[in-house]
Amino acid sequence: MSYNSIIGDDISYICNELREDLKEAEGATWLISGGGGFIGAYFLDLLNYCNRELFTKPCRVICLENFISGIPERISHLQKINNFRIYDKDVIKSVSVYGKADYIVHAASIASPAYYRKYPIETIESNVIGLKNLLELARNKKAKSFLFFSTSEIYGNPPKEWIPTPESYNGNVSCTGPRACYDESKRLGETLCVNYYRQYGTPVKIVRPFNVFGPGLRIDDKRVIPDFFNNALNGKKLQLLSDGSPTRSFCYISDAMCGFVKAILSNYDGEAFNIGNDQQEISMLDLAKAIAETVGGVDLEYRQSEEADYLIDNPERRCPDLTKAKNLLGYHPKVELKAGLKKMLAWYKEAYKFEGDGKI
Repeated sequence: MSYNSIIGDDISYICNELREDLKEAEGATWLISGGGGFIGAYFLDLLNYCNRELFTKPCRVICLENFISGIPERISHLQKINNFRIYDKDVIKSVSVYGKADYIVHAASIASPAYYRKYPIETIESNVIGLKNLLELARNKKAKSFLFFSTSEIYGNPPKEWIPTPESYNGNVSCTGPRACYDESKRLGETLCVNYYRQYGTPVKIVRPFNVFGPGLRIDDKRVIPDFFNNALNGKKLQLLSDGSPTRSFCYISDAMCGFVKAILSNYDGEAFNIGNDQQEISMLDLAKAIAETVGGVDLEYRQSEEADYLIDNPERRCPDLTKAKNLLGYHPKVELKAGLKKMLAWYKEAYKFEGDGKI
């Protein structure tokens, strides 16, 4: 589960794409919450790479992580790196750091439906109380920029006239359903952010990721892409828990990271940005077929979820309107879905020691 050459290639690509943007952060102090998670770990690896390959004056990096869903092994290679400090810390408790905190990234969140259904209160607390603690830190430290990870799930289940979905769509979200602990706490998190900006001038930016995937996304995460790979690599049929018609547009992690970094290093305080890939909206059936083809020798089956409410409030379609991010941030995703799936397969095989026949 640790850092490897596949993630390393992604990090090198991101740095090369953002070389001029990243120079603005040279010598700064970064605080990353949730650094042991999928996206947080990419931020840590990117800053470590920049310290080695790009910056003359290195950044100081502080990671806060309680590992409720993060993976210690994913960032173990950074434990003894100069300028890095990794603390076992829950951000829902008071947060303090010594010295500056120039850039704060709140990536601590429980984003997998399987995990936030198991930990609904902790999910709410991280997205609201943990966020408020970090916003207070940003205010007191006079941070240069603050990035909050919201989600495309705040849009709920948009009607067809709002797909692709722009940031101006207010959402169609249940406040009491089985997904509400995640969706509604992210919505309240956005409200907190914009009001800290309006009342205190805190330089917050909000990103709404659309189905980001890639190396580092744990195979037992239970979101659809790792779930399909988990079955395929263990010689099982890919299980469709619906009729296969719901659609999503998936964004490979290196593209998404370019959008996230562009957002935090921008001057668009108080703004929210969709970050995703608008090139291909794919049905769950066609996604299953694409993963079956990528792995090889895999069949599909339809079955009912063991959780009776699993599909309640599950959006039928999800696709971003990226006009705002493209025009203001210069964000343009480039990695096609099939190319991303091949990289993810290679990472799973290496990270989980799968052999050629798909078994550990």
